Amino acid sequence: MPYIRVPKGWEMPERLATPEDIYMNRRKFLKAMGFAGAGLVVGCAGERPADGKEAGGRSLARAAPEGIYPAERNPAYTLDRALTDEAVAARYNNFYEFSPVKEQVWRLVDRFETRPWTVEVKGLVEAPRVYDVDDLLRRMPLEERLYRFRCVEAWAMAVPWTGFPFKALIDEVQPRPSAKYVRMVTFLRPDQAPGQVEQHWYPWPYYEGLTIEEAMNELTLLVTGIYGHELPKQHGAPVRLIVPWKYGYKSIKSIVSIEFTHRRPPTFWNDAVPHEYDFWSNVDPGVPHPRWSQATERLIDTGKRVPTQRYNGYADYVAHLYA
Repeated sequence: MPYIRVPKGWEMPERLATPEDIYMNRRKFLKAMGFAGAGLVVGCAGERPADGKEAGGRSLARAAPEGIYPAERNPAYTLDRALTDEAVAARYNNFYEFSPVKEQVWRLVDRFETRPWTVEVKGLVEAPRVYDVDDLLRRMPLEERLYRFRCVEAWAMAVPWTGFPFKALIDEVQPRPSAKYVRMVTFLRPDQAPGQVEQHWYPWPYYEGLTIEEAMNELTLLVTGIYGHELPKQHGAPVRLIVPWKYGYKSIKSIVSIEFTHRRPPTFWNDAVPHEYDFWSNVDPGVPHPRWSQATERLIDTGKRVPTQRYNGYADYVAHLYA
């Protein structure tokens, strides 16, 4: 009897996929479209002017080790919608450390230094250590995955992330049986991140948490790249979390510390606005935000509104975690 594969409900039909030759050879594609040298995609798609500067003088000097990107795409993780245009995704970012205005974040990250960068792994583990981010890039199994990304503000995009399963790091540090949760913290650099000064009422630095079962789920990624190249600063360079079945604020950016603990950790937005944001933050169209509906979501590059799926369409992977 022949093997019949039943596609998942969120998988993208082949007719909607970006052709591989176009995706992997953007320079050729952009020239064919007449965009070369026009500045329309400056800072996007990995295209770098010869002088290493973006329009306005922003440095585009490469920081990651050579030969890391692009990583091989894992065909097990695909989409039911076309990828978001990178030029749009690169200039529409929630990163309050720099600004609460999404369209301004990419303009305010110039002074943010992502090298050298270390990530401390500590707490209830047998092998605590401090990782240099470039060491992680060389030793971990990097791959590209196509994921939905859903913001709590009811907008969404579809992104090709490059990273490695959080489980790979967890297996290396060997959590003790008493470790039930993972607490993550980002940077505190008010001299480089103007939002940490201007929005002084927030409890900086940003912090988030997962259960250890959530952290070890196969979907959970530690991400270092996007669109086939190194992660830009506005996306959370040099390493961030992606948990695609949760609202975007759970996917903490620019991580400096990962701690394993027996007690559920506090989280930034739950502490700041507890009646609006809880610890779990799973995408659910049936549970409205106090100020807006979650029943639909707006695709940021087209403006089209589409129905929201529970767990952002990843119920087959994660629903058992909440039974």
